[in-house]
Amino acid sequence: MKPTLSRDALRIDPEAVANTIAKRLEETVRRVLHRKGAVVGISGGIDSAVTTALCARALGPECVQGLFTPERDSSEETLRLSRAVADSQGVSAILEDITPILEAARCYERRDEFFKKAIPEYGPGWKAKIVLPSVVEGDQYRIFSIVAFSPDGQTIKKRLPLEAYLGVVASTNFKQRTRKMLEYYHADRLHFCVAGTPNRLEYDQGFFVKGGDGLADFKPIAHLYKTQVYELAAYLGIPEEVRKRPPTTDTYSMPQGQDEFYFSLPYAQMDLCLYAKNHGYSPAEVAKVLELEPVQIERVYRDIDGKRRTTRYLHQKALLLDAVPELVLDVPSFA
Repeated sequence: MKPTLSRDALRIDPEAVANTIAKRLEETVRRVLHRKGAVVGISGGIDSAVTTALCARALGPECVQGLFTPERDSSEETLRLSRAVADSQGVSAILEDITPILEAARCYERRDEFFKKAIPEYGPGWKAKIVLPSVVEGDQYRIFSIVAFSPDGQTIKKRLPLEAYLGVVASTNFKQRTRKMLEYYHADRLHFCVAGTPNRLEYDQGFFVKGGDGLADFKPIAHLYKTQVYELAAYLGIPEEVRKRPPTTDTYSMPQGQDEFYFSLPYAQMDLCLYAKNHGYSPAEVAKVLELEPVQIERVYRDIDGKRRTTRYLHQKALLLDAVPELVLDVPSFA
């Protein structure tokens, strides 16, 4: 019989969890991947902060290379918080402003061309983000919109045609892929490997870019719900200002929360929904805890299933069209 669902269902013993991850991380890097250390892209967010701390705990700070990769659309506080994370863990970090690379690839120009398909007057001095209606508010077909802020202070919201939406996403994905390219440059230079930073919610629901932030040699917190990552962050000494920073994509020129771009609910509620679905709790049981209606949780459950289906491609490794039996990759086995 399952225990009664409550918000405490996600509570962990942070010391035990940190010790277990650190042990497995060290074994993975040194004995499976045969690398001297790890490169971590530090964004100023909670996931990369905890990943940095776990790598430093497992490998020693001297065997962790932090990387700051801001660009012109990054929040003003991103670099400051990233430095605070590195300093708190005694990790050295390198600053790589990726704006020139993105400009050379016409990232911003390509993106703005697609923005103009919805807002023809969009141009220099404008700021924008894309948003998605909340799934809990109704069963209507959900379509992305652009929210733009003009230089004269006007806010405009328009629906994005499918072609424009796909173009905007394809253009902004240059950012995550450029960051990963630089992470692997430094990893190759140092004979290190690359740490991935997704939490369970992001990993399960495909909230990452294939060949970008989804690419890594190991992902130490992919089994932890974001609520648990915050609990671990407090134990590991992550600065309070980082722990209090709202989850953000930090991709568009306007501030944007993850829940208005991708997830159905704020992370704490979304975590509990995902946990409950994974453990066989009914929508009615979840609704009682979150003080929502059962029909709203049913919509969230359907959205979870939908994202698992549509993002399967992102998880898929390159497919071989015939077997190559001589190559069998090592798979770590932990006691």
